[in-house]
Amino acid sequence: MAKALGSEAERATSKRIGALQALWPFTRPYLALMVAALMALTLTACVSLVLPLAVRRVVDGFGTDEAALLDQYFGAALAVAALLAVGTGLRYYLVTRLGERVVADIRRAVFDRTISMGPEFFERVMTGEVLSRITTDTTLILSVIGSSASIALRNALILIGGLVLMLLTSAKLTALVLLIVPAVIVPIIVLGRRLRVLSRENQDQIAASSGNASEALLSVQTVQAFTNETPSRAKFAGFTEAAFDAARKRIGTRAVMTVIVIFLVFTGVVGVLWIGARDVRADIMTAGELVQFLIYAIMVAGGVAALSEIWGELQRAAGATERLVELLTAEDTVKDPAKPAQIDRLTGAVQFDDVTFNYPARPDVAALDGVSIDVAPGETIALVGPSGAGKTTIIQLLLRFYDPTSGAIRLDGHDLRDMARQDFRQSIALVPQDPVIFAASARENIRFGRPDATDAEVEEAAKAAAAHDFLTKLPDGYDSYVGERGVMLSGGQKQRIAIARAILRDAPILLLDEATSALDAESEALVQTAVDRLSRDRTTLVVAHRLATVKKADRIAVFDDGKIVAMGTHDALVAQGGLYARLAKLQFTAGIAAE
Repeated sequence: MAKALGSEAERATSKRIGALQALWPFTRPYLALMVAALMALTLTACVSLVLPLAVRRVVDGFGTDEAALLDQYFGAALAVAALLAVGTGLRYYLVTRLGERVVADIRRAVFDRTISMGPEFFERVMTGEVLSRITTDTTLILSVIGSSASIALRNALILIGGLVLMLLTSAKLTALVLLIVPAVIVPIIVLGRRLRVLSRENQDQIAASSGNASEALLSVQTVQAFTNETPSRAKFAGFTEAAFDAARKRIGTRAVMTVIVIFLVFTGVVGVLWIGARDVRADIMTAGELVQFLIYAIMVAGGVAALSEIWGELQRAAGATERLVELLTAEDTVKDPAKPAQIDRLTGAVQFDDVTFNYPARPDVAALDGVSIDVAPGETIALVGPSGAGKTTIIQLLLRFYDPTSGAIRLDGHDLRDMARQDFRQSIALVPQDPVIFAASARENIRFGRPDATDAEVEEAAKAAAAHDFLTKLPDGYDSYVGERGVMLSGGQKQRIAIARAILRDAPILLLDEATSALDAESEALVQTAVDRLSRDRTTLVVAHRLATVKKADRIAVFDDGKIVAMGTHDALVAQGGLYARLAKLQFTAGIAAE
């Protein structure tokens, strides 16, 4: 049992050290600012310790007839107070600025890290939880770096300096004060450990609550359409109450620690004051010395009480730091090589060589099973088959969101694993099945495909995607705000913007994943014409369920259960019979009946 507890303590200590080491790179660039803040902090602590000496002179000076000397003592006290005010203001400015700067860098680093993580990471961590860590957890660290740490250091200096000056003032009274120090430190250490655990639990519950709220709000129309408001409220309330319960336990533990520390400290001060008052009556010490000692004792007691309060904050921030460190040190399953192959613009030759792939969430089911396919530059290949047959997986692997379990995928003869993802993805344009529209203007959404494109190029791409007409009818034309996730646009309009984005990218490889599925017949005809024109000089992979959109493809790969079961032109596949012929018969017969 003791061995287990010891190993657990070692793991906790190691985790704390790791968190501190992870924060050091963010503070190291501002070493000069840290030194300046430390100097201002030391100045204010020293001035605070000098102030009781001036008070002692004033108190003892009341018994003399030297009015000029008494005036000097009062003047010195005012000068010390002025210096303390200036030093405190300077300390606040430097420390707060340092905290804001460091936390801004941490937020940026966490975002930079998570924005490049693969889909497998987001299968394990909800987006709302990541946002909670970037906002809530960094706010806790800000309170420590920008406030609590400096206050803790200042109180530590006052505590040490106050004890030394108390000893010089009265060794006997100081010895009595030190008797209560162990009684104060023990609850701080014991309760502080529990506070750390509770703080981490509280932050985890807050993150879970944020993740649940983010998911529900992003799908609010679906929630409302299925009248799931009440269950959604109940689920969020459950997460919120769990977070509150964790916070209540944390607050209760901290309150108990504060009560114990303050009671013990000030009980000791009162006892020492009682003994000191008896020494003054016996002429063992002067009234000024007693006042000086009392002020130091109160400063030391206040320092201990403040440190116990700040200890709780530090424990809470330590949990937040560990959570951020988890994001900063998270391993991406898909990594760029240490020395990526240097490539120019790709021509568009694509090769799948005996590729087998299992999604991490379904390791026992092969999404692709021994798939081999060669696509020549400029060739259009259609991928058809039942849902779940592996068509979209081809797109996922070609973008290297995942690596194949076995086999290799090559572009222009280079294995994807030998190239930097940023390099080869610049040569790919994607139109996903569910178009992603950002909370910006229509123009900026299209320009997302190529940020340096001119307005004229954006409008040409929109015309090619049959989006120009409806965009010009919006209140502010191309500059109209389209709302979060394009909520102000129809499904077909969003898809045409996504197609315009891909057209603007002008990449040698074009990936179309059900690109025309949300379009009406007229728009589909317009977009199909644009896609046909666009794909003439590009390698194009088209995922489609509607076979009418892929009849003109150079070749059609028929997928079933993760394998390519047939390959050829539309006419050849229909003549062969099999799965494609059955799908064609169903769709075209249904289309004739509908007409």
